[in-house]
Amino acid sequence: MQLVTPEQIAAVMALAPAPHSFAELDEQVAEGLPKAALKAGVERLGRNPDERRILLHRVVPEATFKRRRDRLSPTESAKIERLARVYATARHVWNSDEDALAFLHAPHAMLGGQPPLEVAMTELGARRVETLLWRFFYGIAA
Repeated sequence: MQLVTPEQIAAVMALAPAPHSFAELDEQVAEGLPKAALKAGVERLGRNPDERRILLHRVVPEATFKRRRDRLSPTESAKIERLARVYATARHVWNSDEDALAFLHAPHAMLGGQPPLEVAMTELGARRVETLLWRFFYGIAA
């Protein structure tokens, strides 16, 4: 059972039209999200301009980003969707943008001392972060 909806994930990336199912979101990612989705996601995930710039270029290298016209590649789209999903989950668990960002940027012992946002750069890492978040949500000892 998924408590975070595709609409919540899409809202992090300011996708319009917003998908109403995970199948629709998956289709949009496979087609390549607009560059604006990456910019919107980075705005939500970064706490300051330097963090935003670094995060943007971790998803898409600077030179590649400059060459991109309108759309990201499916691989780049999957990266920003993954980060948006982790943020939406943290936002759901903490019920606060500030607390979600604090959690995502602070090193965590259950993630080998790495910040959750760093761990979430890979799909398996994102699953680890989401598992940890749901353990917090359900009150299971992390």
